[in-house]
Amino acid sequence: MEGSGDADWRLALWTLFSVLLPVLITAWCSLQRSRRQLLMRDILRKSKHDWHYTDLFGQPSYCSVCAQHILRGAFCGCCGLRVSERCLRKADQRFPCKEVMARGSAGSVPHRWIRGNVPLCSCCIVCKQQCGTQPKLCDYRCVWCQYTVHDECMVDCLRTEDCTFGEFKDLIIPPYYLSAINQMRKEKKTNYEKVVPYCRKHWMPVMVLANTRSGNNMGETLLGEFKMLLNPVQVFDLSKIAPAKALQLCTWLPCNAVRVLVCGGDGTVGWVLDAIDEMKIKGQERYIPQVAILPLGTGNDLSNTLGWGAGYAGEVPVEQILRNVMEADGIKLDRWKVQVTNKGYYNLRKPKVFTMNNYFSIGPDALMALNFHAHREKTPSLFSSRIINKAVYFFYGTKDCLVQECKDLNKKVELELDGERIELPNLEGIIVLNIGYWGGGCRLWEGMGDEPYPLARHDDGLLEVVGVHGSFHCAQIQVKLANPVRLGQAHTVRLILKSSKMPMQVDGEPWAQGPCTVTITHKTHALMLYHSGEQTDDDDASSLSE
Repeated sequence: MEGSGDADWRLALWTLFSVLLPVLITAWCSLQRSRRQLLMRDILRKSKHDWHYTDLFGQPSYCSVCAQHILRGAFCGCCGLRVSERCLRKADQRFPCKEVMARGSAGSVPHRWIRGNVPLCSCCIVCKQQCGTQPKLCDYRCVWCQYTVHDECMVDCLRTEDCTFGEFKDLIIPPYYLSAINQMRKEKKTNYEKVVPYCRKHWMPVMVLANTRSGNNMGETLLGEFKMLLNPVQVFDLSKIAPAKALQLCTWLPCNAVRVLVCGGDGTVGWVLDAIDEMKIKGQERYIPQVAILPLGTGNDLSNTLGWGAGYAGEVPVEQILRNVMEADGIKLDRWKVQVTNKGYYNLRKPKVFTMNNYFSIGPDALMALNFHAHREKTPSLFSSRIINKAVYFFYGTKDCLVQECKDLNKKVELELDGERIELPNLEGIIVLNIGYWGGGCRLWEGMGDEPYPLARHDDGLLEVVGVHGSFHCAQIQVKLANPVRLGQAHTVRLILKSSKMPMQVDGEPWAQGPCTVTITHKTHALMLYHSGEQTDDDDASSLSE
């Protein structure tokens, strides 16, 4: 009996030990992680580096301080330094980051060399052989021009030589330029053009405005890659700074020379274009930039229309994106005013006013957008993938095919094109188009191309108006099995909702609307950039850039 009691005690102790050990290990790991986070937060608050912590580097990496191989640690998103956790404070003190603003002698900046962790497949500027092939901390990279050089090829003249800023010299804002402009502002001088000769002859500085919440959440990665290639002061995170504030940098730069790359969906592009309109109101017309798009959203119809593609998933290197921005052609984009005036008792309220770049719609596609928007508001964490977003749209489209919530629309609305009343057939939806693409890549106005309809343009001051018979008809149009009901083109569109409540949307922003009058008139033009090197449809879209 005594031996049995000892065995029971040993079993109880082992059971307690097996339960407590994982708990203690988990608590210890949590404590260590908390200490690391506190250390990182303290350093981040004081550091001039753009430090990011990673649990696993994407390529073989070596600490810039102790030269040891590391799997995890911190890296600077601006200069590319990589260090282990224990060496982070030393690296922060020992290595300066890219200087966004610095005095230069006669407009010159020396190379800023960082040792080790050079990009894969880079070549030495001296011997033209591949760099970074040895399994150790070796070779150098300039944080401005991105040139690389072997340890044995590094000579004193390279250490003191002026940096040319490399392939993207015409896009980079040099630190000495900002220093000179800042000094002139202190002296209350505004003739910034005198500083331009210190830069290049064909200088067209680019600003990058990225929405880190768009599409597949690639914005964070893109911010770091653009900061590596450009001056970090040119790259803005729209989740931390509003476009209107970011665009004030344009007033420090030469007139009519700035290009803006918007990384986000069509909603982000509209947000930036609204901020540019504010610049016009403030009398800053001569500083208006031209806008290019890197599509990160779900629909990206405006991006598709302007030749930038239907969606970016990292397949094109950031360097090629900057080359495309340099080579793009300037065009104009019509922007429209959408005024919604409530009827009856509610007409005492001010009308709702929207700015439209893409399209306005009432009916099934607006209902899908409204359902999607409501679902995303409840659980935003589920909508971080472009594929999931499209699957949700498909679900609500299928549901509407069965329910038909928008049937008999033609009995509830009146449509006027340039003051002329249009007799409507049996419809469930009406779509007013400014651009060629709709619904995530469909050329709605041209349809299947079996009739001689001219291509829709985005700069002719005309709107294309079509009707659809329902969600199933929309799906048929998108796969080129049906044509829309073409209702006409007009400079002014007026739609009267006589009864009931219907879903409406402007550029993907939906709402439920009671009886009202919707008036769409031309507002202004936006200066955009058209990329002619990429076509996303079989149709010939060359006329868009004319």
